[in-house]
Amino acid sequence: MSLQGKRIAILAGPEYEDLELHYPLLRLIEAGGEVKVLAATRDSVKGKHGLSVAPDLTFDEAKPTDFDAVVVPGGWAPDRVRRNEKAVLFVKSLYDKGRLVAAICHGPQVLISAKILKGKKVTCVAAVKDDVINAGAEYFDREVVVDQNVITSRFPPDLPAFCREIINWLSQRK
Repeated sequence: MSLQGKRIAILAGPEYEDLELHYPLLRLIEAGGEVKVLAATRDSVKGKHGLSVAPDLTFDEAKPTDFDAVVVPGGWAPDRVRRNEKAVLFVKSLYDKGRLVAAICHGPQVLISAKILKGKKVTCVAAVKDDVINAGAEYFDREVVVDQNVITSRFPPDLPAFCREIINWLSQRK
């Protein structure tokens, strides 16, 4: 399955979960996607465990119409990212256009702020389970849950299934 011609954004914020950003970044590039890392500024962003990433675009610069999907890694970053109105509007816009919104671990916090979880089937790290339920989602304790254009996973061991479903979803869309 090739992601040739697909443009994917990955949202970065301080203390992102290192594997949850870098694994999808490399996996989606390997599958042929054009992946851009977005953050509040173009300054290097440091993960929880010491890895860093250099953003390609800021939330202000990124145009939702230029992307087919967005991936929201976990860690402590989603709590910071969700406070950025442009980041939240970016996610909401992609969702509203039927594009893919994927989130892992604490990533669904951004989806909560974008108000896109009502009636959705999702999973997440146990720490935000009550939050997604209170946002109107139905929670499942599974490695990956796909509900229309929303894909969610729980934590780093779920990354192979998470990325497999992202690639599968995107490769089936023109």
